[in-house]
Amino acid sequence: MSPRRPLVSGNWKMHLTHLEAIQVVQKLSYALERGPQGAVEVSVHPAFTALRSVQTVLDADEISVALGAQDVHWEDSGPWTGEVSPVMLAKLGVRYVIVGHSERRQHLGETDGWVNRKLRATLRAGMTPICCVGETAEQRDAGRTEEVVVGQLHAALAGVEPAEAARLVVAYEPIWAIGTGRTATPADAQAVAAALRVAVGERWGPDAAGGVRIQYGGSVNERNAADLVGQPDVDGALVGGASLDPVAFAAVVAAARPR
Repeated sequence: MSPRRPLVSGNWKMHLTHLEAIQVVQKLSYALERGPQGAVEVSVHPAFTALRSVQTVLDADEISVALGAQDVHWEDSGPWTGEVSPVMLAKLGVRYVIVGHSERRQHLGETDGWVNRKLRATLRAGMTPICCVGETAEQRDAGRTEEVVVGQLHAALAGVEPAEAARLVVAYEPIWAIGTGRTATPADAQAVAAALRVAVGERWGPDAAGGVRIQYGGSVNERNAADLVGQPDVDGALVGGASLDPVAFAAVVAAARPR
């Protein structure tokens, strides 16, 4: 059994007003209580407008769910209209920050350089990045999956120290599986996760390779989670649509419990 504690993260994307988010996290707390999460860590990542509301509920009710954000800017402050800084997030009690999600890379022009700056800013503020990597269908069909995801990993972690790399979370999210209903097979998820772990070991050493947690993301639900997270190098899941349903998300968490 892996010594790494699985992390199941719910990426709510651009869904839920702050009032809806409060209801979802309260229902999630009840669902998790009914099905104990055991050794699984859980995080939820609301939209920026709901962070404070969700944080208040988590703290007031002592819910064992970590608060996460979906993005961050790399500067602590400055003339960056519309952006949110790592200092602002840390002050809200945010513990995990998603960086480099493919939707931001594809639709908002986010570059490897931006991802690297955001990742290092997140670490600097004392939070943990969830660094997303993943290939397109065309890259997969061309046999370039490992080349692409390892290249993204190296670019994102440039300048990161081995001790920092050891506490990172890397989310392998094949782009062709996000929101499509298509999912990588457990064997596919394991092969890519193992390649990423080897890459971390080669660049940052064995302690970093043993410590980094690697999630799988891409149409994860309560029906496929156990097989995906049951792979030796897969340490949890980054869940999109299913995380908006508290009962379904709690079932994913239950499926991720170490066997």
